[in-house]
Amino acid sequence: MGKLYDDFKKETEKTGYYVNPDVEFVEMLLKNIDINKERYGYPACPCRLASGNRDKDLGIICPCDYRDQDLEEYGFCFCALYVTKDVIENHKKIHSIPDRRMKALKKQKEEKEHEIEKVTIDGLPYPVWRCKVCGYLCARPEPPETCPICHADKDRFEKFI
Repeated sequence: MGKLYDDFKKETEKTGYYVNPDVEFVEMLLKNIDINKERYGYPACPCRLASGNRDKDLGIICPCDYRDQDLEEYGFCFCALYVTKDVIENHKKIHSIPDRRMKALKKQKEEKEHEIEKVTIDGLPYPVWRCKVCGYLCARPEPPETCPICHADKDRFEKFI
């Protein structure tokens, strides 16, 4: 196997996720993620169109915000970099799936139009921050620089409460 694949697989499995067993395919994806990192300054998913504006593209920075939902529903993410054990054991085949990003962008637009209020709890000394990638929660004045679970950057956190 390739070193790039092996290193990525080892790091990914530490977080409880599986990597597509197609070494050549995964290395191509990883190289394209690196190209996007050089091009935009962040590792945008190579299977989606990035805008070049990090704030607009936060949801598609690898690992994207949609990975876990795709894994749960289909057994693999949109770009098929991450897979479930069923795919590894050949119980599920990889095929094209719908891109959740479009639905999420539409929902975001609707929420802004209707100004949906966030839940707040009085008396908490700090806000609760949620990692949009893995769901990690922490209560502190600001989100951590890097998520201790999935290693997502600070800007991948949202104020949860």
